[in-house]
Amino acid sequence: MEEPTVLDRLISSLRSTSKYYTGYPKDLGPSRLIHFNSERQFVELLHGGHPVVVAFTIKCPYTKHLDRVLEEAAAEFYPQIKFMRVECPKYPGFCITRQRKEYPFIEVFHSPEQSSNQGKVIDPNITRYSVKVLPFNYDQSTYGFREFFKRHGMHTSASV
Repeated sequence: MEEPTVLDRLISSLRSTSKYYTGYPKDLGPSRLIHFNSERQFVELLHGGHPVVVAFTIKCPYTKHLDRVLEEAAAEFYPQIKFMRVECPKYPGFCITRQRKEYPFIEVFHSPEQSSNQGKVIDPNITRYSVKVLPFNYDQSTYGFREFFKRHGMHTSASV
């Protein structure tokens, strides 16, 4: 077998170190994208203290592209930021509470803190929390997520 040329080695090195899409599939390792199972799982994830990016999806051609983007972003920003995908036809109650008509859409949940106004206390074991929710309206790519996190002061592994 012949020795790879300098150009082949250079291109191979560039592909392995590039953070930007080069047209070749990246080896992302095990999936870091969390699939929604219950509201309890979602609340436990929020209590972890990290921002949670939630993609509310339906079955459509764009969802396949969005899944690839979410997988790549989840791998890049793990463990500082968690990514979750909700299949709205399976969990309509959770999606309807977001009061959006266009699917798919993405929202970022962060900074959960105990609510100062607990309201009418029915059960002393229940604690209310307030969570900041930001609509994600940037480019749906890893770069778009990085810029969004910078803009809103969320720390990622790349910026720490």
